[in-house]
Amino acid sequence: MSTPEARKGTPDPTLDEGEFRRRFLQQFQDPAFEPLSSELQRITDAAWDAYSHHRKSPKTRKAGPGFADPDYDLAVDWIAARDAIDVAQKRHEDPNGPARFLLVSASSRSEHTCPGEMSKSYRLVEIARQVLASAENTEVEVLELSRLTSEYGRHIHPCKACFSTAAALCHWPCSCYPNYSLGQTHDWMNEIYPKWVAAHGVMIVTPVNWYQVSSPLKLMMDRLVCADGGNPDPTSTQGKKTDIAKGLELKGWDYPKHLEGRLFSVIVHGDTEGAGGVRRSLSDWLRAMDLIPAGGAAELDRYIGYWKPYATSHDELDRDEAVQDEVRNAAWTLLEAVKAKRAGSLVTAGENLKEPRQK
Repeated sequence: MSTPEARKGTPDPTLDEGEFRRRFLQQFQDPAFEPLSSELQRITDAAWDAYSHHRKSPKTRKAGPGFADPDYDLAVDWIAARDAIDVAQKRHEDPNGPARFLLVSASSRSEHTCPGEMSKSYRLVEIARQVLASAENTEVEVLELSRLTSEYGRHIHPCKACFSTAAALCHWPCSCYPNYSLGQTHDWMNEIYPKWVAAHGVMIVTPVNWYQVSSPLKLMMDRLVCADGGNPDPTSTQGKKTDIAKGLELKGWDYPKHLEGRLFSVIVHGDTEGAGGVRRSLSDWLRAMDLIPAGGAAELDRYIGYWKPYATSHDELDRDEAVQDEVRNAAWTLLEAVKAKRAGSLVTAGENLKEPRQK
């Protein structure tokens, strides 16, 4: 099969120098910057030079042994992210190490920003954390996604959908960011990938936002696409060469499952509608990456304060002791499944069957 050419024709988003300078300087509105106007102009000059010359990854080094092209210049940021993932994988595989759990609190809400109040997701995660931390030989990490709204320099940039052009073009870990020429920096995912890799069990707790998961959770989900079939060797595609990547896929791509075998739990809470659909979509997504459901009690969708005022939602959670106990049961179920899998006694029917449709 001949390699198809990449389709092109969308409008060019490149800015002229004047518009670039206007946008770049918008971030310095505080009067504290006014005495620094000359310095800011020099910084803007440097930023324009980086932008106009497309210096996405200004610091690189040779890939070295173990890559398809050892002489290819890889971004040092990507190499550091890959090395962190390798360390996390060794921790995951250590039979003498603790059972590791990643708890994801997916709400955008936090008392440290505009809402002025913690989320119910965080409270439910804390209930699960206490259960898991009480067990022997466990290590629990909480990933608080509301940091995207409350912490300086925290971003999860959108997935660029490289996978949709060719599977091999999507690198594991993601090589799209940081992009220094476009100002797409402070990307959190290089710290998040190792957390998923090290974990034996993952629990996601999310509210329903407009019949869907929260914005921060969806950003993370999309950026985890590289964990499901992503290419661990960017030199094999000479970076982002679409024709090479298409050719590799058409020759037969093996779609490596970089997170397969981890156990999962999903807890979705809403106040009017959509909880069941969100829980099913999350479970489908995790199963698609070959993560393993911990058990029926570990997948939960519930309404807290059904059609009650938002102002009293935390009071409704206080009163709903049943949902609190259900979250505890979900944590116990996840713990039991992880311990069984690590002991070699967890039976997952069909796990050794070959998938007839690879994608």
